[in-house]
Amino acid sequence: MPAKKRTRSYDPAKIRAAVLAQFGAVRRAVGTLTPDQLALPTRLGDWTVRDLAAHLTMTVAAVSRALDRPEPPKADVALLDYPSVTAPFAEAIADGTRRLADAEPDLDALYTRTEDELTARLAAAPASRVLDMRAGAMALTDFLVTRTVELVVHSDDLNAAVPGLDIPFEKQALAACTRLLADALAAKAPGGATEVRVPPYAVVQCVEGPRHTRGTPPNVVETDPLTWIRLATGRVTWSDARDAAQVSASGERADLSGLLPLMS
Repeated sequence: MPAKKRTRSYDPAKIRAAVLAQFGAVRRAVGTLTPDQLALPTRLGDWTVRDLAAHLTMTVAAVSRALDRPEPPKADVALLDYPSVTAPFAEAIADGTRRLADAEPDLDALYTRTEDELTARLAAAPASRVLDMRAGAMALTDFLVTRTVELVVHSDDLNAAVPGLDIPFEKQALAACTRLLADALAAKAPGGATEVRVPPYAVVQCVEGPRHTRGTPPNVVETDPLTWIRLATGRVTWSDARDAAQVSASGERADLSGLLPLMS
């Protein structure tokens, strides 16, 4: 069912710029990788770095392909539906990724073509555009917000796989990714008993129970953006993050282990 919680609004121009900037950062980093580095394993099952690099072009090219299709009359997939509607397509996405990695040995050419196509199509697309996507019809800006999640999460995956790679995170892309995943938690566990803080980008209320109105909330979770993103996407477990002092949690309703990950 579509999420009922009010969706945060995003500036279309900033989100477009964020997607292009983060993709550009990935393109430049991938262009430095050696054959041995491209063959390294990642934390995504049997995917290699080459597979993951190819996958990132596919996630961005999805925007261009959708802009080439006829526009649906209205959007029927809300932004907060994104974490739940992607799971049924995981196998098809993985198969498409492997085929693309095999078919495109020249990653630099693939990245350049993907970036050029996206730049051109976004320049001609109005902010009100609706996209015909595999999971349903979605507003262009909303879908671009989901691309920040793909780009930020997988930039982090690449950094983890290749020692010293250090792909930077564009500020607006990191902010949008953090906020969408925080809002997805609030939609999954509606309530006001627990406050989740991810400074400087997000604060949400969630979990059923007594609602906090004044003063310091009795149940508080706080962490940094990358740790939150890793928790929300299953890259790190709640217990490991607590043990490493990467997340603080106080109060009897501050244990989020049963709600995470939100997507993987």
